[in-house]
Amino acid sequence: MYILMVVIFVLGYAAIAMEHTIRIDKAASALITGVLCWTVYVLGAQGIVDFDSIPAYISEIFFHNPGHSGAPTLAEQSEIITHYVTEFQILEHLGEIASILFFLLGAMTIVELIDSHEGFAVITDRIRTTNKRKLMWIVGILTFFFSAALDNLTTSIVMISLLRKLIEDKEDRWLFAGLVIIAANAGGAWSPIGDVTTTMLWIGSQVTAGAIIIKLILPSLVCLAIPLLVVSMRTKGNVKRPMKSEGLEHYTNPTTPKERNIVFGAGVAGLLFVPVFKTYTHLPPFMGMMLSLGVLWVITEVLHRSKNKEAKYNLSVIGVLQKVDTASVLFFLGILLAVASLQSAGQLQTMAGFLDQSIGTNDEKGIYIISMVIGLLSAIVDNVPLVAAAIGMYDINPEVGHFFSQDGLFWEFLAYCAGTGGSALIIGSAAGVAVMGLEGIPFGWYLKRISVLALIGYFAGAFAYILQESLFHM
Repeated sequence: MYILMVVIFVLGYAAIAMEHTIRIDKAASALITGVLCWTVYVLGAQGIVDFDSIPAYISEIFFHNPGHSGAPTLAEQSEIITHYVTEFQILEHLGEIASILFFLLGAMTIVELIDSHEGFAVITDRIRTTNKRKLMWIVGILTFFFSAALDNLTTSIVMISLLRKLIEDKEDRWLFAGLVIIAANAGGAWSPIGDVTTTMLWIGSQVTAGAIIIKLILPSLVCLAIPLLVVSMRTKGNVKRPMKSEGLEHYTNPTTPKERNIVFGAGVAGLLFVPVFKTYTHLPPFMGMMLSLGVLWVITEVLHRSKNKEAKYNLSVIGVLQKVDTASVLFFLGILLAVASLQSAGQLQTMAGFLDQSIGTNDEKGIYIISMVIGLLSAIVDNVPLVAAAIGMYDINPEVGHFFSQDGLFWEFLAYCAGTGGSALIIGSAAGVAVMGLEGIPFGWYLKRISVLALIGYFAGAFAYILQESLFHM
């Protein structure tokens, strides 16, 4: 059963990676994988779980008969192990997973609410230049900071919508779209709310918001700046703008400039408020996100209370919830459940031991190598389960080494590598997959035109982090 769990996980992972080939949504594969892993685990728990490792209080709870004495029989041990897996382990992980999912759901709803009010036009309408070099830097920097404040997936979608209003030529737009992927992933890496993986590390207390921002903003900026510099040096001329036309949605969901400004300002302020809320209250981040969503909900209800029912519905949280990508939320649920099963059964600890023996995690060199390997792997497979696996493999207890303590070297560098390494391939990140779907960019085109730039930026940013750490500890 122990090996079968790994086989199921690998097969499920393969189905996720080949989503477009087998034409089955990755959320379905992830959910099946997660449930099957736990099912196999609980059915084979007697041969996997060491009874002596189960906390004594669990046995005491199970034997709620005060008169019970003596060692439990084999049948009783089997019942206790099953009870331990189904009532303690899975529910403990479910609490952590729910924190991530509610956080993401709140963030996605706020962003969709801003977009439904055309709030992002507050920024995009101010871009006037048609010079390719200038526009390239404007789009890159805008994407970088948007991604940190929102998230890389949402930002990439917003920026593609912007590029369609700014650039008519398909080849030019694809080049800019490739840079958007690099910028979105780089921007998300240094913010606790910019990428699902950094959010996971932040919610899991592997990193704090202040430390991740201070330590990773420079490497992430280098990761973007070097590719931008290379491309802009060999780019010249102006872009041709498409003829301006208003979409149907503009007329069906009309908003005034005042409403757009209010919703945009309140939404972005609400997202930025979340780390502050966690710092001062020590409550989980999803609580701050739910508070921000509730406040924005009230604001929009007040703004549109005089409008007719149909117009109000399309601009309300209830209407916007239909646009939220719930399939992505279910994907995260499935994959995090699957990884949690491997963590509970012990496979991830076995993998950690193998890495310690083959590479070593007792010095900085080993930490750098392991993190960079994980980052490059995230270009081939999704970075969410990779980071979830790393969290399961290594404890944040300082006793296992200061590299793995809160805000330790491993967690900080992992956040950078897992966040930016996926840019190397267009299928290596959520931002890349979104852009690929929206613009129809071929895998081979991206590999030829963007992948090398992304790798140059990735290694440049990694070198910047290593240099920064060496100077800091001098």
